[in-house]
Amino acid sequence: MRLTIGWLYPTRMNIYGDRGNVIAMQRRAEWRGLETDVRHIELGDPVPEEIDLFFFGGGQDQEQIAVARDLAGRKGDALKAAVESGAALLSVCGGYQLLGREYRPHDAEPLPGIGLFDVETVAGSERFIGNVIVDTQWGELVGFENHSGLTFLKGDARPMGTVRVGRGNNGVDESEGVLYRNAIGCYLHGSLLPKNPVLTDWLIGAALERRGFQLPLLELDDQFEREAKISAMDRAVKTR
Repeated sequence: MRLTIGWLYPTRMNIYGDRGNVIAMQRRAEWRGLETDVRHIELGDPVPEEIDLFFFGGGQDQEQIAVARDLAGRKGDALKAAVESGAALLSVCGGYQLLGREYRPHDAEPLPGIGLFDVETVAGSERFIGNVIVDTQWGELVGFENHSGLTFLKGDARPMGTVRVGRGNNGVDESEGVLYRNAIGCYLHGSLLPKNPVLTDWLIGAALERRGFQLPLLELDDQFEREAKISAMDRAVKTR
């Protein structure tokens, strides 16, 4: 059984340790005896049909301009079609913003998103930096936010969770991230997945289910992951 992971724009959208998310996906699959294939999808590359799990990290505004142009049209449509057919996806910060309707930066033209998520983002005057704890359907998630973009959910968009510590999407409504089908957008850097294995396993399980494999995932010894999460949560509470 093989898990094919698509890493969107790894040379341009890869800051604040986000590559650790891809490593966590790969390792937790391999520890269960699954083969993994990580495909790098850069500017100009098509979206391979065989990918079942995507990661899209954060980047600087200048990089987001080039990526927004690349996503316009056929490539963005292929990514949306994959999610609609059951593919799993995790996007963080800049990736999250470009999968929404629009990102409006300071003193620059708005960047159109692909509209996978029914959200809009505008550059704010304050930068949100610090540890975050979010209550979600997977329990407590912990991460680190570093963003000035203010993201607002529209229509029937569903948040990934509710912020207990930190600022979240916009610092106003206590929401963090967005959840649509098996796709997640959020502001949790850090990396997110090594400290939150339950979320990693949910993404892997959703990706495998797309290929018709509905067997339960083999349980792993998550002692180190639990210790890392507890340590990060302790810091979050102490520094809020």
